Amino acid sequence: MAAHGTLSTPFTAASTADDVLRGVDLTGVRAIVTGGSSGIRRETARALTAAGARVTLAVRNTAAGDAVAETIGRSTGRIPPRVVRLDLADRATVTRFVDAWSGPLHLLVNNAGVVTGGLERTREGWELQFATNHLGHFALAVGLHDALAEGASDRDGARIVSVSSTAHMRSGVDFDDLHFERRAYDPQIAYAQSKTANSLFAVEATRLWASDGIVANAVNPGGVATGLQRNFTRRQRESLDAAEAAGVFTYRTVEQGAATSVVAAVRPEFAHSGGHYLDDAREARTVPDDADLADHPHGVKEWALDPATAVRLWAVSTDLLRS
Repeated sequence: MAAHGTLSTPFTAASTADDVLRGVDLTGVRAIVTGGSSGIRRETARALTAAGARVTLAVRNTAAGDAVAETIGRSTGRIPPRVVRLDLADRATVTRFVDAWSGPLHLLVNNAGVVTGGLERTREGWELQFATNHLGHFALAVGLHDALAEGASDRDGARIVSVSSTAHMRSGVDFDDLHFERRAYDPQIAYAQSKTANSLFAVEATRLWASDGIVANAVNPGGVATGLQRNFTRRQRESLDAAEAAGVFTYRTVEQGAATSVVAAVRPEFAHSGGHYLDDAREARTVPDDADLADHPHGVKEWALDPATAVRLWAVSTDLLRS
C-alpha cells in the first residue's frame, strides 16, 4: 500500500479547477471525461479544454452533450469537445465506445455516476449503482488500456482519475452479496459500496499498469449540489442534511469540486504515483475501518485502499464482465 498523508500540493478546498491549471499547457493531451454534460464533470471538461486539451465527452444524452460542448468551445475559444454516446450500465455501448477509439489516450476521468432511491437492476441483474459507477468504468478503462499505454509512451505517462466520494466510508465491498440478492436493499449502502470500489480500482490499476506508464488515483470532489441528487429519497436528503449540520462537509461550488480531479489529472506530484485517494487537493489520511465519518470527514478508510481487496475486486469484476 502507498504511504498516506505524504503527497500534498499548493492547493486547498477553496481552490478551483482554473487555479490548478493556471500556467499549465495541455496542448496535445487527449482526454475523456465520462458523464461530461453536467455538474463537476462538465466543469472538469471545460477547464481541461481551456488549458488546451482535446476532450471527448462520453455521455448517455448526446443532445445535452452537444449543447455543453458548444458552450465550452464558445466560452474557452478552444476546439469544442467531441461528444460520443456512452451508457455505463450497457456493456454494448461501452464496447462500441472502446472499439471506436483510435490513437493514444493521455487522460481518462471516470466521473459519471448514478444514485438511486430504490433497487434498480441492469439487464444482467446487477445492482445499478455498482454496475454503473464501478463495473462500467472498469470495463471502459480495461478496454482503453492499450490507448492509455500508447499515450503514456509519448507524454511520459498516462493517468486515470477515478471519482469516489466520502460516502465510501459507509461501506466496504460485500463480496458475498454484491448485488443485494439476499440482504435488504439500502441505496446509501449500495452507493457507498460503489464508491469504495472506485478507490480500489485505482489501487489495482496502478499495480498492474504502472509498468506501462499508467497510474490511477481516486478523488473525493467534496460536497457539491449537482444533478446526482435528483433521485434522492426523503431519507437520503435527511441524511445529507444531517451530515452537513454535523460538519461532515460544507457545500462548495462546481469549480471547487472539480479542482481535486484536475489535481490528480495534471499535477506533477501524481505524475508517476498512483493508488492514492485525494481529498481537498491532496492525499487524504488513512483512518481505521471503524472510524466515524463525522470525526474524519476528509479521511479514507483502510478498506478503500487495501491491496488484497483490490486484487479480489479486479478478479470478480473481470469474471462478471466475461459472464
